Amino acid sequence: MENQDARQVAVIGGGPRGTSVVERLIAGHRALGASAPALVIRVVEPHDPGPGHVWRPDQSRLFLMNTPCLYPTVVPVGAPAASIPESSVGLSFDAWRDRVVAGLVPGLDNDDVAECRGLASRDFPSRALYGRYLAWVFTEVVRTAPPGVAVVHHRNEAVGLDHSAAARHRDASAGRGGREWRITLDDGSQFDADDVVLALGHLAATLTPDQGRLQDAAARHGLQYWPPAVPADVAWNRLPAGKTVLVRGLGLNFFDAMIQLTEGRGGRFSSEDDGRLVYTPSGKEPRLVAGSRRGVPYRAKASLDSYFPRSVVLRFCTPEHALAFRASGVQPGFDHDLWPLLHRDVLWTYYSTLSRTAPAALLTPPDMFLAGLDAALVSDGPGWEAAAGEAVARAVPVELRLDVEALAHPFAGRRFADGAAFTATVLAYLDADAAGSAKGEDDPLKMAIGALNAGRTVIKQAVADGGISVSSWNAELRGWFEPLVEGLASGPPPLRIAQLAALVRAGIVRFVGPNPGFGFDPEAGLFRAASPWVSGDSFTAHYLVEAMMPANRVSTSLSPLMRQMLQQGMVRPATFMGETGTPVTSDGLDVTPPPYRAVDRSGREQESLFVIGLQLTSVQWGTAIAAHAGAALEAGSRTLLDADAIAGAVLDRASARTPRVVPSGERRSGAELNEAWTPVDASAAG
Repeated sequence: MENQDARQVAVIGGGPRGTSVVERLIAGHRALGASAPALVIRVVEPHDPGPGHVWRPDQSRLFLMNTPCLYPTVVPVGAPAASIPESSVGLSFDAWRDRVVAGLVPGLDNDDVAECRGLASRDFPSRALYGRYLAWVFTEVVRTAPPGVAVVHHRNEAVGLDHSAAARHRDASAGRGGREWRITLDDGSQFDADDVVLALGHLAATLTPDQGRLQDAAARHGLQYWPPAVPADVAWNRLPAGKTVLVRGLGLNFFDAMIQLTEGRGGRFSSEDDGRLVYTPSGKEPRLVAGSRRGVPYRAKASLDSYFPRSVVLRFCTPEHALAFRASGVQPGFDHDLWPLLHRDVLWTYYSTLSRTAPAALLTPPDMFLAGLDAALVSDGPGWEAAAGEAVARAVPVELRLDVEALAHPFAGRRFADGAAFTATVLAYLDADAAGSAKGEDDPLKMAIGALNAGRTVIKQAVADGGISVSSWNAELRGWFEPLVEGLASGPPPLRIAQLAALVRAGIVRFVGPNPGFGFDPEAGLFRAASPWVSGDSFTAHYLVEAMMPANRVSTSLSPLMRQMLQQGMVRPATFMGETGTPVTSDGLDVTPPPYRAVDRSGREQESLFVIGLQLTSVQWGTAIAAHAGAALEAGSRTLLDADAIAGAVLDRASARTPRVVPSGERRSGAELNEAWTPVDASAAG
């Protein structure tokens, strides 16, 4: 029977981030030992806890992760940081996969086991299989919880959050007692909690004005408009064979649509003698016409046996350099202070790889060139970039020089005679990208992108929680750098680019062109897409698919809970002062510094209401659903650090203790923590 005197903690959202919070609460409770308060953790999640909605295991195995098996973990693994309680589970996804292959994980079906056996650490698993891992982690975390912890799963959606009647009475009478929050579920039931953690993940959102016009045109003219959505939620079988389908977006969601409408309908890919793929249609495919601002899809990941290339060593964009501004009390600008550090590393990586792999292509001896380039890169002041350019001009042919920022717009300024000419150009681009991925550490461009990706991890640390100015955040980091790095470093598995090239050769996929316009043509009564850079050609169709996720913007969310919290003033969007003196509303919630307590409409800190994940975009750049299993917690595991900070604050409140902040000189070693926090096997009552 549930302990009515136990501390009640509601975790709203049971996906990966909610799972991390639950795991950290239980690990922190275990670390407190006999002094730990009784705890009831209520997880509100309409789907299975662990995978939640996006990662549910029943989705198609054709939907792949864009990170390899060796990368993700949802719990701390290896030796914990001295301030981080050890996990009782402690398995990364790849370690779990090895256990599955060894027959040590019961309850999986034959398809799960077969997929695990067919994967190597460097391969890209299905999202369904990662969902199995998340479900296993959640189950194991609950199973190994100490006797003082109970975990209750409410298979519902939370639709309301308000201060409880007891809390309102307490505030009015200046007394104590009674739980702080009342949570209302979609079946009308309610329960009270002392602390609430919002781990909401992806939420449905209202359409943009442009999307709304397209949806309205579809309704009035008998067309089909498919708005942004989680790919696993889309009924792809409803798109008819042989018909033209316009697809807006060439990011990760595009590849999900592409594969479902081709291989998912019985088409087959096979290898040619030259290593390229050829596609054999099933006859059930629609004809896809796709477009995006760049005109080309995200670049593929390189084929590596590590997440960051082993040959990439950041020399300039290091935590020591990037965080030095904050340590000295200076708020840097991205363009002026941080990008020059990363730019140096990207240039050095590219040209050192080029010198190693193609020395004969250089105009001067490689050692001489690299010595001159190094001297330019290490020089102080704004002249370094011109000096580096001079070193490159002396040694590198024009066609082999790297313009990093130009990679965001590979066809900028080019005009194409017709759609066939543009599609042929994109096909050559795709084949070159696939070939570069296959070279792995020997491809200069892929290694430069690897440096960009490694530096992005450092930049995330430097800019978080007010690390750069608001104007720099909006105009520089989010304005030009985010689209650049997303298109280069956040791409699909190499297989998907090779498959896309095969589909282009088979006539299944064509491309609109850069900066396309998607709209409704009243004369034709159809959707139309055209690019100003491609002459003579435009495409019409009855069907238009938005290949993107719903906008992650709290002010336009369709979530009943988010809308109610905003209306009641429980939370508010973060607002910043723009360069012109006009307030700018952020996509994320207004929160305090870590552990990220929500701020209400009046600007008051909500002591017992915490936020983790996507709604932290006001203070974090690039929120992640997983941690990097091979990285130090401070570098690659921000999600785990956030979950641990929230759990620590909750347990501090429950224990009426001072905040758990231990001076670095007094922190215990990982070995001491392991000795102090011996896991205790116990089943948590639900």
